[in-house]
Amino acid sequence: MKDKIVMPLWTFGLFIVVMNTTMFNVTVPSIIKDIGVSTSLGSWIVSSYSIGYALSTLIYSRLSDVLTIRKMLSVGLIIMGLSSIFGIFATNFQTLLIVRIVQSAGAGVMPGLGLVIVSRYIPFEKRGRAISMISAGSAMAFGLGPIVGGLISEYIGWNELFTVSCIVILLLPILLRQIPKEEPKPFQFDLTGVSLTVVNAVALLTAVTQRSTTWLLIGLISIEVHTWHLKRKKESFINPELFTKSTYRKLLFVGFSILVLNLGNLFLMPLALANLFGKTPLAIGLTIAPGAVLSALLMLFVGRWIDKFGSVRFLLVGHVILALVLIVFWTDLSQSPTVILFGYLFFSPALSITLASLNYETTRILPTKLIGSGMGLMQLMQFFGGAFSVAVSGMLLAFQKKNPLVSNYENVYGILIVVCIISLFTLLLYVIPDRQSESLRSSHLKKQG
Repeated sequence: MKDKIVMPLWTFGLFIVVMNTTMFNVTVPSIIKDIGVSTSLGSWIVSSYSIGYALSTLIYSRLSDVLTIRKMLSVGLIIMGLSSIFGIFATNFQTLLIVRIVQSAGAGVMPGLGLVIVSRYIPFEKRGRAISMISAGSAMAFGLGPIVGGLISEYIGWNELFTVSCIVILLLPILLRQIPKEEPKPFQFDLTGVSLTVVNAVALLTAVTQRSTTWLLIGLISIEVHTWHLKRKKESFINPELFTKSTYRKLLFVGFSILVLNLGNLFLMPLALANLFGKTPLAIGLTIAPGAVLSALLMLFVGRWIDKFGSVRFLLVGHVILALVLIVFWTDLSQSPTVILFGYLFFSPALSITLASLNYETTRILPTKLIGSGMGLMQLMQFFGGAFSVAVSGMLLAFQKKNPLVSNYENVYGILIVVCIISLFTLLLYVIPDRQSESLRSSHLKKQG
């Protein structure tokens, strides 16, 4: 595989897919006004895509263990492209909601298979660069998505956002020429496991995003049923062997925590800029964009550093920088919009470095047969972290209505600092010792050999 062609194209495709979320975040008020639905109903335009995106990411990742990447990529991008074309002509809520759900079913192919391709076809000594490039695409989408969405919605119309999503279909013929052909492997499809996974994810994500006790109860019951299914099924959709790996379980928690920090901060910064300093949506986007652009540029170099020096030190450095920026926001948020501008110039690169290092370390500890299911579950946990963070941050702000506005934001940032510190200590007390023990065992085995 020519990674110098495939990885930039894949990164661009992932950029479009992730931006398909962030573009719509800022245009929901306009869509709600145009199609005449309530705010709670309109929020499903974003929530439905996020839930479907998380699920399809896991499903594509897991199926990559047995199905060919070329076939799944074709299915995913065609679904994404065709549904986007229909979205251009959507004029009512029902059609728009269906389009967003179908979009999400195809969109998960880019994050779902990206790390699988890296792990399968790129040598370990070059893997950091490839993973960093993918992280750069996501970082750029988080920063530029609100700007692109705001500009298109304001000057052309929100339906034209779907035109941007159509671009992914143009990547398909080029990628199919470059990705190696594979042979599908025989397997027994665990339909029950897939169904339970869908119910688990939908119930818990809905419980978090809609703050529903009923959905939380359904999610917890479905998890109990799924646990029973895993114990009795030989070939299950979620491979139970993953949970026997102690380091992987701890990295799942770190991945969850990192997205808590990312989405929590991205939720709070626009609110602070709008409510404390009176910034418009476009001005908010322009404040956040420089950090995202800097992150994307730095990641072109960080990959080489990860390949040379390893991922653990960058996981630690990234956590420290994230904690320092959050402390600055916690103490000086109300001083000036410049605090947020410069803070995000450090936060966004640190986040991308941390995520790239986490993904690199995860691919390192997992055997080849578990890469697909392992990376899919890791990304699903990250989605949970992001959804959980936004929902809880919103609830915390609502509970503090009597307090001064700035103290409300600072209190939530204080909680994010605690999450960051817990994640950092998880690395220091568990992940790094596990890695050192693994190195000692490897050295001992080499000496015996």
